[in-house]
Amino acid sequence: MELFEKKFQLFMSSRVVLLNKITHFIVNRKGKQMRPMFVFLVAKMLNKGEVNDRTYRGASVIELIHTATLVHDDVVDDSNRRRGFFSINALWKNKIAVLVGDFLLSKGLLLSIDNDDFDLLKIISVAVREMSEGELLQIEKARRLDITEEIYYEIIRQKTATLIAACCSLGAAAVKPASGHVEQMRLFGELIGMAFQIKDDLFDYGEKRIGKPTGIDIKEQKMTLPLIYTLNNSSPKDKKWLINSVKNHNKDKKRVQEVIAFVKENGGLEYAVRKMKEYQAKALAILNTYPDNQYKESLQLMIDYVIEREK
Repeated sequence: MELFEKKFQLFMSSRVVLLNKITHFIVNRKGKQMRPMFVFLVAKMLNKGEVNDRTYRGASVIELIHTATLVHDDVVDDSNRRRGFFSINALWKNKIAVLVGDFLLSKGLLLSIDNDDFDLLKIISVAVREMSEGELLQIEKARRLDITEEIYYEIIRQKTATLIAACCSLGAAAVKPASGHVEQMRLFGELIGMAFQIKDDLFDYGEKRIGKPTGIDIKEQKMTLPLIYTLNNSSPKDKKWLINSVKNHNKDKKRVQEVIAFVKENGGLEYAVRKMKEYQAKALAILNTYPDNQYKESLQLMIDYVIEREK
C-alpha cells in the first residue's frame, strides 16, 4: 500500500500548480482505501502472492475514478464535508471541483490507454456507466417513492456494488487476464458490494456512524431496504402514513424519528440484516472454491469487516 500511494500520487500529478495543491489535499485525506486493497488481495490470491505493474495501475485507475465520483457527488449533493474535512467544492467552489473530477477521470482513462491496458479500461468504463445509471435510477424512483425490493437491489448493485466488483475483477485481470477468474471475482466483489450498501443503510437507523446523523436517508427521500420491507408489510393505513411522512414531512425531525421507530418495531432492520448476511454467505462460498492462503484469509477478514464495521 505504501508503494501504491507513491505511484498513485505520481499518476495524479499535473503541470498546473492549483491542481497539484488540490490533489495533494485529496491524497492526505484518504479514506479506508478498501478498493485498492481488494485489487491487491485478489491479485495475490490468484498469483501466488505476486503482483505486477498492471496491478498497481489497476488499483490506481479504480482509486482515480472513485475519487472523481466522490468530488462530483459533493457538488451534486451540495455537501461541504467529506470524511470529516471540508470538501473540494467547499474550499475551491463548484466550478473547480467539477474540473478536478473531470481531470481525475481523464487521468484514470489515460493511465490505461497509455499502457495498452484495454481490458482494464473496459472493466472500469462499465463500472462508471453503471454507477451513473444507478444514481439516475434512484433519483427517478425517489420522486415517486415506488421502489420495489427488486428495483432497490438493482440501484445498489449499480451505485455501489459495481465499483467493488470492478476492483476484484481488475485484481484478477491484472495477473490472470485470460481466465474464468475475472468473472468469478467480479461476482464475488458484487456480492460484497451489496452487503456493504445494506450495512450503510442500517446506519441510518441509529447504528453507530461517525459523520452521518440518523434519518439522513429519510430526509433525502432515499428508499432503503428497512423502509421498503416495512412499507411492503404494513397495513394500507400505515403505508399511507409512511409514504406521506417521507414525501411531505421528511424535514420534520420528530416525524423522521417516528418513522425510524416504526421501521424498527416492524422488523425492517432484522430483515435487512438477514439479507446482508445472505450476500456475505454467497461471497464466502465463492472464496471457498479457492485454495487456502494468507491472501484468501485477508479477503475473508475484509468480508467480515464490511458487515461488522461501525462507520
